[in-house]
Amino acid sequence: MTRKLQIEVRDTLNEIPAAQWNALCDDGNPFLRHEFLHTLDETGCLGKVTGWYPRYFLLWLEADDTHELVGAVPSYIKTNSYGEFVFDWSWAEAFERHQQSYYPKLVSSIPFTPATGRRVLVRADQPLEESIKLLASAVRQFADAQDYSGVHYLFLTSLESQILSAVEPHPSDQSITDTLEPQPTLTGLEAATDHLRRIDCQYHWHNDGYTDFDDFLSRCTSKRRKTIRRERRHTRDAGLRLERRTGDTLSPQEWRWVHQFYQSTFDRKWGNPSLTAEFFAQIGEKMGEQLLIVFVYNAADEQPDWPIACSIMFIGTHTLYGRFWGCRQEHNSLHFEACYYQGIDYCIEHGIEHFEPGAQGEHKITRGFVPTITHSAHYIRHPGFRDAIANFLAQERPHVEQRCTGLADLLPFKAEIQL
Repeated sequence: MTRKLQIEVRDTLNEIPAAQWNALCDDGNPFLRHEFLHTLDETGCLGKVTGWYPRYFLLWLEADDTHELVGAVPSYIKTNSYGEFVFDWSWAEAFERHQQSYYPKLVSSIPFTPATGRRVLVRADQPLEESIKLLASAVRQFADAQDYSGVHYLFLTSLESQILSAVEPHPSDQSITDTLEPQPTLTGLEAATDHLRRIDCQYHWHNDGYTDFDDFLSRCTSKRRKTIRRERRHTRDAGLRLERRTGDTLSPQEWRWVHQFYQSTFDRKWGNPSLTAEFFAQIGEKMGEQLLIVFVYNAADEQPDWPIACSIMFIGTHTLYGRFWGCRQEHNSLHFEACYYQGIDYCIEHGIEHFEPGAQGEHKITRGFVPTITHSAHYIRHPGFRDAIANFLAQERPHVEQRCTGLADLLPFKAEIQL
C-alpha cells in the first residue's frame, strides 16, 4: 500500500467535511468543532473588523484511492492582539521601538476564547508527537515565507507545549496511543521544537465527586460556606428566578436576547463585541445542545417575561466553559450566581469534571476555583527579539508559579482537603 502525507493551507473550512474535521479531536471540546470554527467565519465575526484571518493547516493521508484528513492546526493571521488573552503588548511595543513589524503574526487559538485545549489536532490512529512536529514545522515555514514576526500557540495543552519546546514530556502528560500499523516516516522536524514556553494562571473548578451543591459547601470552611450561602440568598431574597436552558430549546427571540445581553457588557465597559447576532442564531441551530444559557427573570419588572440578565456557557464532555454575561438590571451577587454557582450546580448534576469560567478574576478563588497554570508556546523569528523574549520569560515564569501557588491559600476548602 502506498501511503503519503501532504500538508495543505486553506483560508476556509467550506469544503472540509465536518465529520473528518471533528474526528481529529475526540475530547469533546466544543470550540474545536467544525461547526463552531466555521460559524465564526461565515457570520462576520472574523476578518478586517476584528483582525482575525483564518489559515487552516491540514495534514492529509493519501493511500491508494483514499484521501483522509488526519491532522490540522486552526490558526489565524493577526493584525492586532485583541481577543487573545495572552498579553504580548510589551513585545509589540518593543518591536515598534526598534522599527520592526510585530504584526502580522500567526496565532493558533480560538478567537475571543481563553479556553484551554489542543491546538495541533491529530487523529487518534496517527503518531501524535511526530504529527505535531510535522504540522508545527509547516506552520513555521509558512510564517517564515510570509515574513510574519512569529507563531503563537495559546492555551494549548501541557503536552503540546513540551513537544514544541523539546522538553521531555512528564509521564502524567503522556496520552499517545500506540498505532496499529506502520506509519509514514516523518522527517525534517527539528525546526518545530524551538518554541519558547510561557505560563499564566487561570482559575478552574474541579468536581471532587460532589453529590450536590451542599456537599461541595461541606468541604469549605465555615466562613466561606456562610459567604457563599449569603450570596446565593441575595438572589432569592430579591425575588429573582433563574432558568437553565440548553441552546437547542431557545426560540429565535430568545437568541436575540442572548446577543443583546452579550453586547450590553461591551456597552457598559469597553471594547467592541466581536460575535454577531447571526453567529448566535446559527450556533444555536448547529450545536445548541452544547450551549447552556442561564436566564434571570424578575417578577417585579415591568416586563416580567423579558429576562433581566443571562450567562452563556459551552458544554464539553469533561469541561464546562463559562464565556459571556450581560444584564439590564444590577442585583447584589447576581453575577456570582448566574456565572459561577449555576455552572457548579450544572457540573455536579451532570458529572462534568471541570469548570473553566474564563480568564482572570482572583475573586473566583474564594468561591472554589483553583489557581491553575495555563500554557502558550511562541516562535519568534527575529534572533535578537527571540533572545530578549526568552530572557523575559525565564524571569517571568518563577513569579507566575509563585503567584499561582500563593493564591491557593485563598481557596475556601478546609485545610485537610486543600487542593
